[in-house]
Amino acid sequence: MAIIAQLSDIHLAAGRDGAVDDASGPVRALRAAVSSLLALPARPDAVVLTGDLAHGGRPAEYERLHALLSPLPMAVYPLPGNHDDRDALRKAFSDHPAVAATGGEPQAPVQYAVDVADARLVCCDTSVPGKSHGSMDQERLAWLDRTLAERPDTPTVVATHHPRTRSASGSSTTCASPRPPSSPRSSRGTRRSCASSAGTCTAAPSGRWPGRSAPPAPAPTGSCSST
Repeated sequence: MAIIAQLSDIHLAAGRDGAVDDASGPVRALRAAVSSLLALPARPDAVVLTGDLAHGGRPAEYERLHALLSPLPMAVYPLPGNHDDRDALRKAFSDHPAVAATGGEPQAPVQYAVDVADARLVCCDTSVPGKSHGSMDQERLAWLDRTLAERPDTPTVVATHHPRTRSASGSSTTCASPRPPSSPRSSRGTRRSCASSAGTCTAAPSGRWPGRSAPPAPAPTGSCSST
């Protein structure tokens, strides 16, 4: 059974000097989260970072983030939120083949799918550059539908920054309520075809991905299990 840990809304922020202060709250919270993950009796197979990883989208913020996550022995999979810069995030995590492969254009969505033990993790980019809200436009919905259709019988976790709601036009729009930084959660893959895990909303809206049913997004704290 795959165990996927989730960290979200880390918000590492560089100061006026361009450096991230290691005494800042976000750095301390991230270090505590990393320590907690390392202390778990059953270590996760992977960690997904569900957006707002940097506060200003600056390269120095992502470089420090990458370094602070380096003690983790398992794979770490990032996706952007509304505070993130897609290209800066992609460059900082270019050692991840799946992330690097998304870089056809500087602001191309950072979205990809990877195998995690006996499950599949699908990272969706719901960010809209320069905006706080999120969206899954028709192109990204089509990508998600194709990706889910590739392995319909594999337990799958769909990760996003913004939780999904349904718009009248049929694309997925989102809310942007804040959540505490670096909140660890876990998702355990079982025989449900698709479960979702979002990073930034205190509500837990339910809905339907195109052609694939999914249970409600998990609550802000605790664990998420696909049952």
